[in-house]
Amino acid sequence: MKFLMIPGPRRRLPFYLAAEEFAARRLPADDDYFFMWVVKPTVIVGRNQMIATEVNVDYCRANDIDICRRKSGGGCVYADLRNIMFSYITASGADTTATFAAYTEKVAAFLRTLGIDARAGSRNDVTVGDEGRKVSGNAFYRLGSRSIAHGTMLFSVDVERMAAAITPSTTKLLSKGVDSVRSRVTCVTLYRPDLSLDGFMDMARDYMTDGTLALDEAQIAEVEAIEAPYYSDEWLYGQNPRGGAAFSKRIEGVGDFDVTITTDSGRIEAIDLKGDFFLLADLDSGLLDKLRGLPYDRAAVEAELEATQTDPSAIIYGLTRRDLLDLLF
Repeated sequence: MKFLMIPGPRRRLPFYLAAEEFAARRLPADDDYFFMWVVKPTVIVGRNQMIATEVNVDYCRANDIDICRRKSGGGCVYADLRNIMFSYITASGADTTATFAAYTEKVAAFLRTLGIDARAGSRNDVTVGDEGRKVSGNAFYRLGSRSIAHGTMLFSVDVERMAAAITPSTTKLLSKGVDSVRSRVTCVTLYRPDLSLDGFMDMARDYMTDGTLALDEAQIAEVEAIEAPYYSDEWLYGQNPRGGAAFSKRIEGVGDFDVTITTDSGRIEAIDLKGDFFLLADLDSGLLDKLRGLPYDRAAVEAELEATQTDPSAIIYGLTRRDLLDLLF
């Protein structure tokens, strides 16, 4: 297996997802490839997940945490500068179960060389100790004749920040998407506090690979071309499955609200508001119809309210624009 060296400055997370695709599409198929990367705080949702059911979007925006979507399935994960991401690209057959069982076992075996009691789990996770605390979670997908696996290695991650970022703030959520498995986690430094991040990565590279292949400038440009679509709203929100949210909330001075929001491909299909609030005008034509078709995203709804100069208090007595946004998100 060759270590894939990517020269240049640290990039945002989609660049490394694109580098995996480039390796699978363009590099010689007579070898496997492995590389590691760290990024600024980022939440990564799986291909089939709904962002609203997996991510505390407001928390992420307030704390400068990126949100992106990958092409593999599985659950939502959090990455930061103390959480190493592993990428593995192979042409080893179509039996993905066997292929990635062998890969996660190799990751576990590496940790055991460091004196950490690690083992590969049944869902392509790597756990530590009898309690089975997760130290590495992996997802995978096929791309032509190649397979890509990628996952976390929790070196010394901020667990509290991770939990806040990937825990939705909505009271009750309804979706046909895939919910993440909330597993107890642990970190490498709890077992080997003497290790530095760079030292750990050097040892992982030495154990996992037997040579190096460096990308040149032309290849980096190809990776950047693959990277660009990852930032589009169509990819980030358009992959959301049909689903929605339902919850109740009381706004003092306005009333009790029962809210049901239906979304399709990440856009608002319908909003239903019920409760004991006082209506001053038609709710649908005056307010809710203006939101249909918008991305289910606080900033998008706020921009539409401003553009159309919509005043919610003219429709529902006492309801400010901020109240409405807090209610829907």
